Amino acid sequence: MGDKAPLRARLVLRDKLDWETLTDAQVIAVREKVNRLRRARTTRIVTGLPDRGTRIEETTIDLPGRRLMLRVHRPRRSTGKLPLVLSFHGGGFIVGTAAQNDWLNSRIAARCPAVVVSVEYRLAPEHPLPEPVDDGYDTLVRLVEDPFGWGIDPGAVAVLGESAGGTLAALVALRAREAGLPLHAQVLIYPSTDWTETAHAYPSVAANAGRPGLSISEWSAARRLSVPPDLDARTVSPVKFESLAGLPPTLVVTGELDAAEDHGRRYVERLREAGTDARVSRYAKAIHSFLSVPGLVPAARPARREVVAFLHDRLHPAPRQRSRTTSSCGLAQQTSASPGAGGSSGSGS
Repeated sequence: MGDKAPLRARLVLRDKLDWETLTDAQVIAVREKVNRLRRARTTRIVTGLPDRGTRIEETTIDLPGRRLMLRVHRPRRSTGKLPLVLSFHGGGFIVGTAAQNDWLNSRIAARCPAVVVSVEYRLAPEHPLPEPVDDGYDTLVRLVEDPFGWGIDPGAVAVLGESAGGTLAALVALRAREAGLPLHAQVLIYPSTDWTETAHAYPSVAANAGRPGLSISEWSAARRLSVPPDLDARTVSPVKFESLAGLPPTLVVTGELDAAEDHGRRYVERLREAGTDARVSRYAKAIHSFLSVPGLVPAARPARREVVAFLHDRLHPAPRQRSRTTSSCGLAQQTSASPGAGGSSGSGS
């Protein structure tokens, strides 16, 4: 299979479960065990310590017919209003918890800076798609109003997600576009953008099947449990949407050893075709889930720095610089420069 994943990742992230044979009840039991482990302090040797410049708290938000838990990251020192970054954890819509992304979310909060809110959205098999999308979008609409008094700037809002959370972030951005709710950036970290029958028909799936971080067995079970038979899977597959115009500037982060790599790459291609400012950064020797296990994969650190810089540039844009120059015919001209992604691929180095 070419280059090997980092040794620590191969030793720790081996998935021995045959997910496709598990009953719904067994999946729920596995989820509870996995999520307890991901929330445990002892696991932070793998998932990373939160940034000391951030305070983390949990609260609940009441939405029509349900109450969700929010994990909130805010900088300890800040003045004035702050951008909002709505974050969605990974786990194939069947496992996962907001706490697994404390390492990344706390650093975005402290160094962007921003209020970063991770949503404990509902999971399958009890709550299949599109219910998690409803949770994400309804939470976004409420938080833009700053109901908790966190000092959120409604003019600087972004979404971020990893893996299935990347799917969710992309779908929330698409729904916000339709509703006329402006977003200023989206960061999709090794997203799964295709939940149709072609989900595994990408070269990266065949090339990286068996790598740690994402087993094909778990991915298949996630699709079976989270996409009900009566749901048109194209409606929850961002890469299958007819139009991707009018979306915010986009950074997609992928790993060269990830089965889902081509999902992100193809989505960026479609975004660019639609005129959206989008780029993909591919990290060497990086597996699926690498940004949630910085203790195992060195590439997590440069990727995190790129994510923070991307969000900072779009949520705290520098004032446009204007200078006056004189043309060869003696007329004054104005030129301006502003930060931007440029839409080119990043090397990840």
